[in-house]
Amino acid sequence: MNLPDHPYDIIVGRGYLDKAGEWVAGLWQPQKIVIITDSHVGPLYAERVKTALEANQFDVSVFTFPEGESSKVLATVELAYKYLADFGVTRSDGVIALGGGVVGDLAGFVASTYMRGIHFLQIPTSLTAQVDSSVGGKTGVNTAYAKNMVGTFTQPDGVLIDPDCLKTLGERELYEGMGEVIKCGLIADVALWEVLQGLTGEVDNLLANAETLIYHSCDVKRKVVVEDELDNGTRLYLNFGHTIGHAIEATAGYGKVMHGEGVAIGMIQITKVAENKGLVAKGLTNQIRDMVIKFHLPTGLDEWDVKQLATAMTLDKKARGAKIKTVLVPSIGQAMINEVAMSDISDWLA
Repeated sequence: MNLPDHPYDIIVGRGYLDKAGEWVAGLWQPQKIVIITDSHVGPLYAERVKTALEANQFDVSVFTFPEGESSKVLATVELAYKYLADFGVTRSDGVIALGGGVVGDLAGFVASTYMRGIHFLQIPTSLTAQVDSSVGGKTGVNTAYAKNMVGTFTQPDGVLIDPDCLKTLGERELYEGMGEVIKCGLIADVALWEVLQGLTGEVDNLLANAETLIYHSCDVKRKVVVEDELDNGTRLYLNFGHTIGHAIEATAGYGKVMHGEGVAIGMIQITKVAENKGLVAKGLTNQIRDMVIKFHLPTGLDEWDVKQLATAMTLDKKARGAKIKTVLVPSIGQAMINEVAMSDISDWLA
């Protein structure tokens, strides 16, 4: 990630989890490190990473919180602050996020705000985190009002991705990550879309091609973030499907609809309306829907409450005054910003 103020590497390789100690030693001086993880990932990988770090002279402790989107709140952040303070973490020490998107978002927020900022690294273990949330420096927590309403822009010092970690994901969790992969192909990478067309959609086929999917998706995000780090222009392209998707997550209750599932539904919904308005290529909605179905993602909700969803969308971070910036894909591999008046939101949810 060749950002002018904070460049860092995104390392992708099978079996690299056991090399985490050497990787961190190449970036940080010996110091205290708190691994922040959740109750699902911690028992699988935390001890391996802790051992690798200790072998390289780091003083390591592990903070574990209950898994799930419902834990990504300020109450958990407060517990993490206390844990870091009790362990004696200072501004010359660091935090490593070990887990999926929830862990990465929360750990990054903790690292960026504890003592006004300490060292931070990402070791993502879910597909969603490996292809999207671990890269780019967005951190945050949810509130009762909206997803990721409170957060910071804080780039990590590096990202270490081991595709073998995907072997311990449940099927639903693996397919959830494909929502973000599909999005990357749609907004900026025709070659990735062609790769997706060639896959069978079965778990073994996805795992065998994980490195290709991760590389393409991270490269899309890298290019966009370098161009617009603080989300004022073209970085908004990464939010294709997210404005409606986040509203779906919030109104359903965090964790009931997974992030990638909400994104899949959002991409279909916004493209369907845009196609009806003549703003995108004819037949694009069906192409997206077919790809979503192929990777076992939902195409809609059983209960679709336009009023509730519209209210949630007005709290989206992309809202500016009386308008909200949404993203459309005119054709595969291209993206554009589409401003929608708040008064017209219900029309885009019909």
